[in-house]
Amino acid sequence: MTTPPPSRPDLALSPIVAGLWRIRDWNLDVAGRVHWIEQALELGITSFDHADIYGDYQAETLFGEALRAAPALRRRMQLVTKCGIRLRSASRPYRINHYDTSAAYVRAQVEQSLRNLHTEQLDLVLIHRPDYLMDAAALAETFRTLTREGKVAHWGVSNHTASQFALLQAHHPLATNQLELSPLAMGALDDGTLDQAQHLGLRPMIWSPLVGGRLFSGEDEQAVRVRGEMDAIAARLGTSLATLAYAWILRHPARPHPITGTGRIDGLREAVAALGLKLEAEDWYAIWTASKGHSVP
Repeated sequence: MTTPPPSRPDLALSPIVAGLWRIRDWNLDVAGRVHWIEQALELGITSFDHADIYGDYQAETLFGEALRAAPALRRRMQLVTKCGIRLRSASRPYRINHYDTSAAYVRAQVEQSLRNLHTEQLDLVLIHRPDYLMDAAALAETFRTLTREGKVAHWGVSNHTASQFALLQAHHPLATNQLELSPLAMGALDDGTLDQAQHLGLRPMIWSPLVGGRLFSGEDEQAVRVRGEMDAIAARLGTSLATLAYAWILRHPARPHPITGTGRIDGLREAVAALGLKLEAEDWYAIWTASKGHSVP
C-alpha cells in the first residue's frame, strides 16, 4: 500500500498577490511605501511575495521599513518569502551562484527575513529553486523545527517539478508551488505541475504573468502573434491587455494566484479587474493557439 500524502496545510492568500521583486526600482520613500501597501490592501491584495535575494538582498528590508513605520499593517496581510539560493553580490562574495537547503542556511535566512520584515512569524516560506543536493527528510525536519518555534506558519516550494514537489511533500505538507505561467510561457500546462496542484487541491502561485513586459513590447514572432490575438479579444471584451493576461491565468481550474510585479497602483487595479472576467474556452484557446503557433492536435 502507498502512504497517503501529508495533510494539506490551511493557508489563505488573496486571489491576486503583490510581488516585491522590483521594489528597489520604485524609488519610494518610507511614507510612499506605506501608502502603496495601504492602497494594495484597499484593493483586496493582502498577500505580499518576497525572496531573500530580491533587490540584491535589499527588497525585504525596504518593505520591512514600511511595516516598522506602520506596524498595524502587519495584521492585515500575509507575508511570503523564499530562500535557498546563494546569489553572488558585493555583500555575499560566493565563488559561484548555488543552491543550499541545509538546516543551517535555511534557518539563517528565515531568521534574517524575520528581522528584515520586522515580524515575528512568516506566513509562508518557499524553497526558491530545486536543490539537487536536497535531503528531503532533513529539510522536512528543518521545516518542523522552525514551525514549532513559531517562526514559519506554512512551507512550500517554487519552480519545482512535479516529482521534486512529490518528494518533499512525502516528508512534509506543502502549501503551494510557485510556477511560471503566462500567454508566452506555457510549460506548466504540460509538465505535470498544474495537474499535480489540481490533484492535491493546492493553489499554485504564478510568477511573471506579464512576462516582464514582453507581452506589451516584445518584437519576437511569438510575442507579436499573441499580442495581436489578445488585443482583438481585449477590445471585444472592453478590457485591457494586462487584465486579459491575468484572466487567462485565472481561467485554469487549479485556481492559481497570479503575482503582480508592478509598483503602479493602476497596474494592481488591472490585475484585480481580472477577477471579474471569466474567459470563454474559445478565447482561452485562441490565446493558446497564437502562443503555440498551431492549433490544438
